[in-house]
Amino acid sequence: MTELARRLGTKDAVAIGLGSMVGAGVFAAFGPAAAAVLPAGTGWALLAALALAALVAYANATSSAQLAAQYPVAGGTYVYGRERLGHWWGYLAGWGFVIGKTASCAAMALTFAAYAAPAGWERPVAALAVVALAAVNYRGVTRTARLTRWIVTVVLLALATWTAVVWSGSPGLLPGAGSDGSLADGGWTALYGVLQGAGLLFFAFAGYARIATMGEEVRDPRRTIPRAILLALAGAVVVYTLVAVTLLGALGLDGIAGTTAPLAAAVDGSDWAGVVVRIGAAAASLGALLALVAGIGRTSLAMAREGDLPRWLAAVHPRFRVPHRAEVALAAVVVVLVLTVDLRGAIGFSSVGVLLYYAVANASAFTQTAEHRLFPRVLQVFGLVACLVLVATLPVAAVLSGLGVLAVGLVLRGARLQRARGQIDRP
Repeated sequence: MTELARRLGTKDAVAIGLGSMVGAGVFAAFGPAAAAVLPAGTGWALLAALALAALVAYANATSSAQLAAQYPVAGGTYVYGRERLGHWWGYLAGWGFVIGKTASCAAMALTFAAYAAPAGWERPVAALAVVALAAVNYRGVTRTARLTRWIVTVVLLALATWTAVVWSGSPGLLPGAGSDGSLADGGWTALYGVLQGAGLLFFAFAGYARIATMGEEVRDPRRTIPRAILLALAGAVVVYTLVAVTLLGALGLDGIAGTTAPLAAAVDGSDWAGVVVRIGAAAASLGALLALVAGIGRTSLAMAREGDLPRWLAAVHPRFRVPHRAEVALAAVVVVLVLTVDLRGAIGFSSVGVLLYYAVANASAFTQTAEHRLFPRVLQVFGLVACLVLVATLPVAAVLSGLGVLAVGLVLRGARLQRARGQIDRP
């Protein structure tokens, strides 16, 4: 058997989406985003960036949902791009996703270890976490969904406790406090900061793609996938908005921008609340890592089926019905990364790949015919344009590194196709 088993219902798919979105991004993304919008001088700029990121995520989510309903197979936008736009566009999306999210896996593992491991043991603990979660994924998608539900529950309870502790301190700041001007007063500098902040915060919303990527394992996909994607996104928007408002009330925009751990800074002075934050951050990192391993494994499976990755990665386990070789290979690569490099600052790099991934998804959805259309084309146009604009406003180093990696992938595919043609033409 080379096909995956359809074992996921709506609740399982929503849990996987939430586990991907309400992950380490809620603990890590607000600091860089606040620093980006700081020239605007008002906390409303951070909320504007969050709203824009959520709106772009919604447009992208509708495209992914519409495409997944028509193509309910593993691979996500790699498959959609191939089917709707051509093989090169699908490859561009798949390569960007696999490389960018592999870096994110290492980042999530190291983030987990930073909160959970004793000093000096971060890298071994991160490697052990990768192996453990890969083992869970190896045993079947239902085990992945079950563990994800538990992790999401822990994270939400931790965030609820944190929110209650912060607001019980009667914070005196409102989102606009500390600024005498409005967002519009900052002109183009403020607008650029909001756009860059939105691009960085989009990193936190991108997890709903995991639902579409695992479309081959969802029951009744035309009904289940669109519902699960939109429900998971709605839940994540509520959580992120509550966290953003609470942070602004406790720290203000300057305070958020001035720390790498804003949620911990908001409860500084309360030892037990700090422990709650550490537990929540560690669990969130594990949830994001678990979903990433599952998503990358399915995209790698789809690419291997078409020869865009080594074909031996296309194997599906005869008992557990998972892409076991792809997941083992991914785990091995991520273990090497966490033992040798520190990729906790990979938010910008990952955002480049993810935004281009969704640009291809929006362009693919735009070409769908009336019988497969679930949402108006204007959403796909907005999503495509917004993705490209947000990529252009990300930090220059992140954009250059992301485009460089994409270029390497395109060269590799071109060389492989050229070699294949040479073998066919050889007498």
